[in-house]
Amino acid sequence: MAFRYSLAQVRETQDVLAAHLPQTSLRLATRLFPADAQIYLKLEMELPTASFKPRGALAALLHARTKASFTEVTAASTGNHGAAVAWSARKLGVRATIFLPRDPNPIKRNKIAALGARIVEAGGPDLADAFLLAREYSSKPGVYFLNDATDSVLPLGPATIGLEILEQLPGVRSIYVPMGDTALIRGVASAVKQLDSQIRIVGVQAELAPSYYLSWKQGRPVATETCDTCADGLATRTPEAENVRAIRELVDDVVLVTEDELLQAIRSLFFSEGVLAEPAGAASTAACLKNPLARAPVALLVTGANITGDLRSRAGLPAPSPASPETSV
Repeated sequence: MAFRYSLAQVRETQDVLAAHLPQTSLRLATRLFPADAQIYLKLEMELPTASFKPRGALAALLHARTKASFTEVTAASTGNHGAAVAWSARKLGVRATIFLPRDPNPIKRNKIAALGARIVEAGGPDLADAFLLAREYSSKPGVYFLNDATDSVLPLGPATIGLEILEQLPGVRSIYVPMGDTALIRGVASAVKQLDSQIRIVGVQAELAPSYYLSWKQGRPVATETCDTCADGLATRTPEAENVRAIRELVDDVVLVTEDELLQAIRSLFFSEGVLAEPAGAASTAACLKNPLARAPVALLVTGANITGDLRSRAGLPAPSPASPETSV
């Protein structure tokens, strides 16, 4: 197996990010699953912007700044990557312009705005048009386009999640990872498999956005016409060939979950464990609830908590209080 990132690179990234980001909790899910199931939740919503995304965005921008000078950073995003780029840009003292699809998740949009980034909404409900506009805009001098699907450094940020899990749960045998543009799973799996190749890495996609699942199965990029899922963080429909090659090497299995299973997982996490998750963030839990036969101990990545009021209602969750920390950046 050819690993793109060495353990030395991942550990160096971990040291760099430690100056800016806390280590996130790994908690035994004592109410959601039987105690002897040994199923743990890795709570990435504890990071700034309530998502795992600042790991990759900050790692990538810190590296880019050593290679070139730029005064503005751009991104195309359904929300969480955009918020992470806006947060990282503010930390580095550069402007940010974030290109979002039409009618984006309002919680994520508001976080991006609160972080001082300029927002451009473009095209339809998925990222295709926003990406094209971002790429065109980024041809200007002094503008750096951080594409989370293809950036060569960005997966080193989420790779640090793998190291943290192995430090917090040395005996882990299975790790479930939500799979959108695959930067997360490529990073986590690359770190974990170098330390223990027998740990099973299970990717999770939405049944209504299965492009990388189909690509993983067939060994080639398989695009879908739509990706109309409530899990906007998993809404990809045009896989990158290099990413497909990577997940074919690194990922042991990929599971699809339905919209109802995502909503049930959100409900179960909230009422059983007191954990708020958006649909993409609850995807690993949905997959494990659907088929709890993974080798224990198991770590489930809960990757984000930026859930809209509509989806809270659909999942049967109470509305947040006006002073809720859920709205912070």
